[in-house]
Amino acid sequence: MIANNQKHPTQGKPMPAKPYSSGHIGAVAGNYTQMRISGAVKQQLVELLCEELDRLVPQMESETLAQDPERKTLDDPNRTRLNYNRTRELMIDRINTIDSVGSAAVQAGIEHIEQHLAKILKHAEAAAEKDRVSTIKPRHLDLAVSGMGLDGDGELVEQEVTEETETLIVGQGGGVLTRSSLLSLARSHAKMPVTDDAVEELIDTYYMVVEKLEGDIRAHAQLGGNPVQFIESIARMQTLMSLGWMRSMLTRAASNARERGYKRIDIEQIVHLDPY
Repeated sequence: MIANNQKHPTQGKPMPAKPYSSGHIGAVAGNYTQMRISGAVKQQLVELLCEELDRLVPQMESETLAQDPERKTLDDPNRTRLNYNRTRELMIDRINTIDSVGSAAVQAGIEHIEQHLAKILKHAEAAAEKDRVSTIKPRHLDLAVSGMGLDGDGELVEQEVTEETETLIVGQGGGVLTRSSLLSLARSHAKMPVTDDAVEELIDTYYMVVEKLEGDIRAHAQLGGNPVQFIESIARMQTLMSLGWMRSMLTRAASNARERGYKRIDIEQIVHLDPY
C-alpha cells in the first residue's frame, strides 16, 4: 500500500524514454551505406543521434512557441506537413489485406505524397510562367497533369513520360540534364553509383554555377568590360552546356569517394568540391 505522502510511481514526471536500440539504428543506417557496421559503431551512432535530439527538440520547442505561444504540441516550425492522423486514416481506407498501417508506413506515405505534390506544382508553375502570370490556375494544373502522363487515378501511364517531364533543359545542342542522364554519366565517367541526395546536390550546384556565369557574362558584355573575361565566361558556359562540367564534378567526386574507401558517390563528396 502507498502512503498518503508518497507519489504513485506512475504519477508525476514520466519515466525517461528508452534510446533507440543499436540493432534498429544498424538497420536504418544500412539504407545509407553499403559497408558493414560494427556493433561498437552502432552503439556510438545511438548516442550521437540522441545527442542530436538533445539539440533539436529544444530548438523546435522554442520555434514552435514563438509561432504560437498557446500551442501544447511540438510542431515542425520550418514547414507545414501533411496531417499524420488524416494521412493514416486515408491509407487505412485503401489497404485490402493488411489490418492496419504502422507509423513507418505513414511517414513514408507523407513523404511520397508531398513529393508528388511538389512535382505537380513544379509543372503547373512552369505552365503559369509561360503564360506570364503569377497565379496557378486550373488550365495550368490541367497542363501539368497531362504533361506528367497521369490518368484518372493519378497513376503514371508510362514510366518514360515521367522521365521526359523531369528533363531539365541545359541548352540547344548541349544535351539535357536529367536524373537518369546523371546516373548514366556516373556509371560511364565515375565508374560508381551515385545517391539521390548527391544527384539533387549536383543539379542545384549546376544551376548555381550557371546563374553566376550568366551574371558574369552580362557584366563583362557591358561597354568597357574586359573582353578577355567575357570570352572566358563564354567558354565556361559552353563547358556547362555540353555537360563537361558535370562529367568533371562526377569524376572528382568519385576519386574523393575512392580515397575514403566508399563504394558510391554521396552528397558529402559533392559539397566538398569547388564547383568553379
